[in-house]
Amino acid sequence: MSASETPQAAGPAALRKESVLSAAHRPLTLGIVSVVLLIAFEATAVGTAMPLAADELDGISLYAYAFSAFFTTSIVGMVTSGQWCDRRGPLPPLATGIALFAAGLVFSGTAAAMWIFVLGRAVQGVGGGLVIVALYVTVSRAYPEHLRPTVMASFAASWVVPSIVGPLISGTVTEHLGWRWVFLGIPALVVVPLLVMLPPLRRRASGPPEGAAARQNAGAGKPVDGDARRIRLALAVALGAGLLQYAGQDRSWIAAVPAAAGIALLVPSLRVLLPRGTARAARGLPAVILLRGVAAGSYVVAESFVPLMLVTQRGLSVTMAGLTLAAGGALWALGSFAQSRPGMEPHRRRLVRLGMALVVVGIGYTPLVLVHSVPVWSLAVAMGVGCFGMGLTISSLSVLMLRLSAPEEAGRNSAALQLSDGLSNVLLLAVTGALFAALGGGSVTVGASGPHGGSKAATAGEPAAFAAVYAVSALVALAGVWVAGRLRPREAAAAPAAGGGSEGSGGSGAQPRQPVSEARPSDGAAAPAAVPLEPNG
Repeated sequence: MSASETPQAAGPAALRKESVLSAAHRPLTLGIVSVVLLIAFEATAVGTAMPLAADELDGISLYAYAFSAFFTTSIVGMVTSGQWCDRRGPLPPLATGIALFAAGLVFSGTAAAMWIFVLGRAVQGVGGGLVIVALYVTVSRAYPEHLRPTVMASFAASWVVPSIVGPLISGTVTEHLGWRWVFLGIPALVVVPLLVMLPPLRRRASGPPEGAAARQNAGAGKPVDGDARRIRLALAVALGAGLLQYAGQDRSWIAAVPAAAGIALLVPSLRVLLPRGTARAARGLPAVILLRGVAAGSYVVAESFVPLMLVTQRGLSVTMAGLTLAAGGALWALGSFAQSRPGMEPHRRRLVRLGMALVVVGIGYTPLVLVHSVPVWSLAVAMGVGCFGMGLTISSLSVLMLRLSAPEEAGRNSAALQLSDGLSNVLLLAVTGALFAALGGGSVTVGASGPHGGSKAATAGEPAAFAAVYAVSALVALAGVWVAGRLRPREAAAAPAAGGGSEGSGGSGAQPRQPVSEARPSDGAAAPAAVPLEPNG
């Protein structure tokens, strides 16, 4: 039974009673949420254990690559998963991705040298990219449209507990059993949710999506060739991102060579992998894809520098600096929960714009803490405001992306959304990292010099380096407020759908057709004939 068959024939009363935990959805919901929960725990736990792992393997010089290897290979996994889902459904890439993710953890956990550890992280990245896109397609295929915001909210909620207890558990395991058990223990935990999830997933979301067979017949074999081309382009994007990361860490003029090579690989590849019009924020799907990257990149940059700023500029211990971000996970989940409420559906695009405005407020306040008369606790409040805005924004953008995607395009567009998210992180971190180093941030030290483990005040030039990072981040987030005004497809902006009137068309009115010029990827693949008709606008 597909999602499109379930709710609409049953009428409004059934829609009100149905939930993600009703009998028809419960096993799949518990399974996919458990997978996200374990991925979230892995992200927080591994980050805590990583310094000791690099030190024991004598690989501090390769420390950054243990993170970047995961990101760069995840790009390939995302694009591959999108193609795979659109041809055969989400089950094969999801199962393969979980297996590769677990294999990468085992590979890193048993590594005898740092380069083997980094290689394991690369395998993990491929698996993670396969899984995240397949999960989005699963939501599209297995749940009716009115339940998708709730599923997205549950994904966000799955990060709350790991973000709070993950570092504590990981630190305890590392101290008493060793860092290797942080990596080796997680794969065993994947077995149960996998067994719970696969049977309902096989029944409800396996096989090619609607329209895939007709599309392949019309293409006479071309989709397979197109898939191979997109995977090659994903490899080019991963290599280009890696070159830009490398160039961002080198302040010499010779770094311009890998930077130029990275840009030369990225630009033509992204023109194919992202929907046409993404770079100029064309209305509808392109703007949704772009805003996902703008929101994620601006916030991740800001959050990444907060602990370092508090330790070096305000003398906090590393633990206390991390606690200033502890409430962020809960408020992010709260924002995601707020957007999932049925009463919010007619205002989804406004919620995104409000969310981006809150992100600007949170980021814009952060550098004020460089002034010692400003209390540090106020930064926790400001970052909480930004996290609430991110919860409103990120989950709503996922819902809008699925709504603007025909079934046979859900995998490709989910991959584009994740690609925009991940790539923006590395690009903005490369830019702000280079700016930070140029303004004297490279002289920052985190050595303990007081009873609480904080460091002494830094030189006068270092506050300017932090301020510059947050200025860039805030400007990018502010641009996101403008992009949020372009989420409505062009035809919907010109003439709202009959029966709805408001931006949500919360009744049975049909959604407007997505303009072909805006929805079609630039590699010439066939565009969906129309946006799928859903009960909520």
